[in-house]
Amino acid sequence: MAEIALEQLTKVYPDGTHAVDQLDLDIDDGEFVVLVGPSGCGKTTALRMVAGLEEITGGKVLIGGELVNDLPPKDRDVAMVFQSYALYPHMSVHDNMAFGLKMRRVTRGVIGRRVTGAAKILGIEEVLPKRPRMLSGGQRQRVAMGRSIVREPRAFLMDEPLSNLDAKLRVQMRAEISRIQRDLRVTTIYVTHDQTEAMTMGDRVAVMNRGLLQQVDRPQVLYDRPVNLFVAEFIGSPAMNLVEAEIVGRDDGLAARFGNVELSVDAEALAARPDLLRYEGSRVALGIRPEDLEDASIAEAGEPMVAVVDLREDMGSEVYLHFTVDAPPVRAKEVAEAMEAEAVGAASAQVQGTPFIARVDRETRAREGAQVQLSVATARLQFFDLDTGRGIWDRP
Repeated sequence: MAEIALEQLTKVYPDGTHAVDQLDLDIDDGEFVVLVGPSGCGKTTALRMVAGLEEITGGKVLIGGELVNDLPPKDRDVAMVFQSYALYPHMSVHDNMAFGLKMRRVTRGVIGRRVTGAAKILGIEEVLPKRPRMLSGGQRQRVAMGRSIVREPRAFLMDEPLSNLDAKLRVQMRAEISRIQRDLRVTTIYVTHDQTEAMTMGDRVAVMNRGLLQQVDRPQVLYDRPVNLFVAEFIGSPAMNLVEAEIVGRDDGLAARFGNVELSVDAEALAARPDLLRYEGSRVALGIRPEDLEDASIAEAGEPMVAVVDLREDMGSEVYLHFTVDAPPVRAKEVAEAMEAEAVGAASAQVQGTPFIARVDRETRAREGAQVQLSVATARLQFFDLDTGRGIWDRP
């Protein structure tokens, strides 16, 4: 068994910086867990502590039930795949993959079988005699993975292994890594700052910010039920539209009012977050995902919302409509960090109000400078406390 347990795992640097702050995370045997967050959030530091490459300030790391805090990296039986390929340029692909086994004095026959088997899994059998300089970026990354696979470790630790690849190859390698992990069923911790990678690859995703674990769950749960503004803003592309809104009472329930827009709080949405009743007459952060806004001439159902298109982006399979809502933007600290302060400042300097994006069907006839009626899927509205940033659900 190779379950990994992190208990109150902490890293404090000499200058007082808390890179990782009391991280609790249990990873099941054979599970693929992704650590995701912006640069400097502590995800790589946490991974390096599991690998034994970073000294632990406090807490515990257990692998297969064994406390490994004081074990050197070579005795933890884990294999790390780095952002850089770290291949020996003077060795063939075969020898690069076999090197670690030779250092462990594994017999030649076993080495041959493992290297050939890993090369077949990765589809690099034909490049085994070649040297790294003769390979493409994708092939080099496969060799780096193969070097880990042949060790047959208890766990894979991957630190942004695709960041040096171009966009098309990253998509291909994402699928390859997911397939390989599924076939081998090796416990894997994968670090990335790319939320698309996180959402498409992980059995579960752990979102981190400033050394703190924000939320860990299945990708769809993170998307549907973000625990706070940071997770809501970070998960999803394009990012969630966030605006200050007032919760007002109606005879038939509640509504969210911002600018000249008033949207009913769908009965399904209210059932999922009964605590919203406490906010009647108060202001909250309202979240609307771009994909929950559709051109009303195309959408079958939803509440109307009128907008003037500032910018139209044709993406081929869909269209992004940029417009502005005459209401205060949410400037919670978590959101500013997710977007980066410079981007927030630039956006606020260009427009008065709150920038919105609608992700609509490619058949839309909406044009820049023209008015368009949008349809809002109110069952999927999100609500957050303005003071704490916490999602408003079923408990205070």
